[in-house]
Amino acid sequence: MSDIAASDRIAELEANPERIGFLSWVASVDHKQIGIMYMLSALFFFGLGGLEALIIRAQLAMPGNHIVTPDTFNQLFSMHGTTMIFLVVMPVLAGLTAYVIPLMVGARDVAFPRLNAFSFWVQLFGGVLLYFSFVAGGAPNAGWFSYAPLSEPAYSFNNGVTYWILGLAGVGVGSLAGAINMAVTILKLRVPGMTIRRLPLFCWMTLVNSFLMIFALPVINAALVLLLADRLLNAHIFTPAFGGSAILWQHYFWGFGHPEVYIMILPAFAIISEVIPVFAGKPIYGYEFVAGSTVAIAFMSFAVWAHHMFAVGLGHLFDLFFGISTMAIAVPTGIKIFNWTATLYQGRLRFTTAMKFAVAFIVMFTIGGLSGVSFAVVPLDWQLTDTYYLVAHLHYVLFGGAIFAIFAGIYYWFPKMSGRMLDERVGNWHFWITFIGFNLTFLVQHLLGMMGMPRRVFTYPDWPWWMTLNMISTIGAFVLLISVIVFLWNIVSSLNHGEIAGDNPWDAWTLEWATSSPPPVENFDLVPPVHGRRPLWDLKHPERADELVAAAAGK
Repeated sequence: MSDIAASDRIAELEANPERIGFLSWVASVDHKQIGIMYMLSALFFFGLGGLEALIIRAQLAMPGNHIVTPDTFNQLFSMHGTTMIFLVVMPVLAGLTAYVIPLMVGARDVAFPRLNAFSFWVQLFGGVLLYFSFVAGGAPNAGWFSYAPLSEPAYSFNNGVTYWILGLAGVGVGSLAGAINMAVTILKLRVPGMTIRRLPLFCWMTLVNSFLMIFALPVINAALVLLLADRLLNAHIFTPAFGGSAILWQHYFWGFGHPEVYIMILPAFAIISEVIPVFAGKPIYGYEFVAGSTVAIAFMSFAVWAHHMFAVGLGHLFDLFFGISTMAIAVPTGIKIFNWTATLYQGRLRFTTAMKFAVAFIVMFTIGGLSGVSFAVVPLDWQLTDTYYLVAHLHYVLFGGAIFAIFAGIYYWFPKMSGRMLDERVGNWHFWITFIGFNLTFLVQHLLGMMGMPRRVFTYPDWPWWMTLNMISTIGAFVLLISVIVFLWNIVSSLNHGEIAGDNPWDAWTLEWATSSPPPVENFDLVPPVHGRRPLWDLKHPERADELVAAAAGK
């Protein structure tokens, strides 16, 4: 469709409000509306999690502060970690995949539309139930990992951990249903001609990630049932005083928890693998290696969980195995970094806001990855575990990694979802404020950790440089608040006054750009033929049709 047709599409939606009314969203089984609702719910919880982080940073800005009580502090950092991981990063990535995957494979919808709606609502109500704990006697205060015996009734007197268990169970069930749906959609609903070897890398990584979730999420769901039995039935499975094992909970939690890191980061890799080739003007370098390394990461992610437990005392043999496996898993991740960098090399680079976030992702995630590999060295891990060095590492992976990639994906696909462009000038401001604020907040925390400042502390002594570095970190957190305000302003103003996007404003190659912006209910009037990995590029170069058909036939 032309830009005029896209403008007519927006006018049609505005003239028929019943098609975009509240009830039509609540009852919707359209993957596009459900994807947007995922992202809106993640934005809501992002605001709550960000507020919790700001209170934490205000408390730690100076030694001896008493802005909040110690128990309130424990509740805040428990809720902040849980919110950002389970209610922000996972849902927003689920929303992007739910919106984009059917369009990318040329399908009218996901394989199971009602299951898709069920996945969203179960996740949302899981988050609501978790936050209900604030008004039901107190939020969870045993950390986002809820280590036993801190999560046992004898230590956690309020009902917060019980709500944590029930809320995460809802999120787990919803995520598992969503993973099954995405896997079946990619495997069974591809347009003719789109073989597995021609799948966009976004689809490839989503498929691998779906199987990763199918195998990892039952581990935490089973562990949650056992912990609930401890709290409500006095089962004492994780209570050492009654013959249980607190270390068993750690094995369960990290048996899920480390694959969970890749459940969050593989979709981020998928976004970067779409954004960089388009704005570099060339195909991804080493498609097969990028896809193959994704499969390797999924398998190896189940063999590294105990590097979170080096300080527990599992023994030298266990420490040696998990130290080696932790170093080994950096190899397939490094392959991706190399492939993205090689794609940028000698490309016709267009530094849009999406591209800036994608390039920044490579740098920030590399820093986070290198600091993570340092934890594979057991003596270093003994010194740095449970310090702010680990907090810095986690945020460079999940904020510098996942959140930067999410911003890249939103700037890239927002025109398709809304029919309007985000303002690139405001986007430039958003990028630089985010980049500066993020590094102000978390870069100095590496130094704090190496100086010995423990994490999860309510306050700290006035030792040399601790107050200065904590103040810098707190200032950076409030700079990040400004960046979020700028981003929200860009979203709202662009929805109302943004430039009409047209069908394919980026001159991209995958099938979602072949339909109108926003797409109709049925997604496509006519799906273009697929003869290669860049179907829209192939349509623009018909002179290569014979060559492509011959290649497909293996001649």
